[in-house]
Amino acid sequence: MPADPRSPAAAGNPQHHMRLFPFHTVVLGALIPAFIFSIGIGAMLPIIAPHAVQQGATLAVAGVIAAMLPVGQILADIPAGALASRIGDRPAMLLAGGTACLGLLGAALADSLIALALAILLVGAANAVFHLARHSYLTEITPPMHRARVLSTLGGVHRIGQFVGPFIGALVLQTGDLRLVFLLATATAAAASVTVALSRPEERRRHPDQRRSDSEAEDAVVRPSLRTVLRDHRALLLTLGVPVLLVGCIRGARQQVIPLWGEHLGLDPATISIIYGIAGGIDMLLFYPAGKIMDHFGRLWMGVPAMVVLGLAMALVPLTQAAAQLTWVAVALGLGNGLGSGIMMTVASDVAPSAGRPQFLGAWRLLQDLGIAAGPLIIAAGAALGSLAAGIWVAAAMGPAAGAALQRWLPRWSVHANRTTRRRAGLL
Repeated sequence: MPADPRSPAAAGNPQHHMRLFPFHTVVLGALIPAFIFSIGIGAMLPIIAPHAVQQGATLAVAGVIAAMLPVGQILADIPAGALASRIGDRPAMLLAGGTACLGLLGAALADSLIALALAILLVGAANAVFHLARHSYLTEITPPMHRARVLSTLGGVHRIGQFVGPFIGALVLQTGDLRLVFLLATATAAAASVTVALSRPEERRRHPDQRRSDSEAEDAVVRPSLRTVLRDHRALLLTLGVPVLLVGCIRGARQQVIPLWGEHLGLDPATISIIYGIAGGIDMLLFYPAGKIMDHFGRLWMGVPAMVVLGLAMALVPLTQAAAQLTWVAVALGLGNGLGSGIMMTVASDVAPSAGRPQFLGAWRLLQDLGIAAGPLIIAAGAALGSLAAGIWVAAAMGPAAGAALQRWLPRWSVHANRTTRRRAGLL
């Protein structure tokens, strides 16, 4: 079972008098590093495949090399939790930043396709550690009644960074050397690490409503092993893990549906990019309102509508016949995804145990990343079987299914599911 939300750390009233975004612990310690780190990853993503082709790879091999980034994330999700538990969240972020620098520098200097693939794999692993450690860090220092706004903002700055990154990368590409984008990403990873180092961990002590911090609570007991954490929380992961997989699945499909359907319609790459960018812009605008509603009314108030809207919007994609129609559907896709900004991180923080939190979050991220990897495969399977539209509709069905699964299982495991569960727990 997750940590008792009725403990003083979960009480509601004193939290409303606290600063929502303390500068040194939250802004400098997590949000700014996340933004800087995401700029580099966003700049790198579009040029992995073209760089591989320049190195002599076929399109198929270039696709495999680009896939090393998510593969690295999936392989590192569980070890990332064990690492963060052993050395601490902030040291894990610093180590991940340094490892990302090595991987990105290796990609810039790679003189073979194998070396390039291994470098991208290392970047993916470092990305997993960095994401998990900052999530675990914010889970510890943020009160539950502020949690959704902080974590949705984390998701928002990540989106903004990955949105801005390709444009900065495009400016760097004016030199004509793709390797310089990897060097740009190396610099941003280093800058993110320096920012984490400049934050003040000592100021993360004590919310007024906490008798002792989670770190002190963990010091009072032996840190559990990964096997122990998975065994003790298997019922939660086997039930609430279902919507985690489904949410990851439709979000993974969302990243590919506009480019693939735009290509199907015969749109030029520039038009597809503009439509994709519009969806990303709408997505970025909604993270804070979504977090505020989740903090005030509960997680289901945004989680369920977001997944339903996302699924319905994706189901409309195969019905579009022109760029204008696809643009309006892309706006709806951005709206649905933006409404759910931070929802999975927030729910994970709500149900994570204080003892063994990083290991638990590693298992949670593994489920989510597996879903993200499965989404595009569903669409690709439809296309391979002769109907891209059918693949999109199957992926779209994951949205309402995710909403229904959240409605079914979240109230069982989290008192922050809605106002009714909070009232029953004495938090209102």
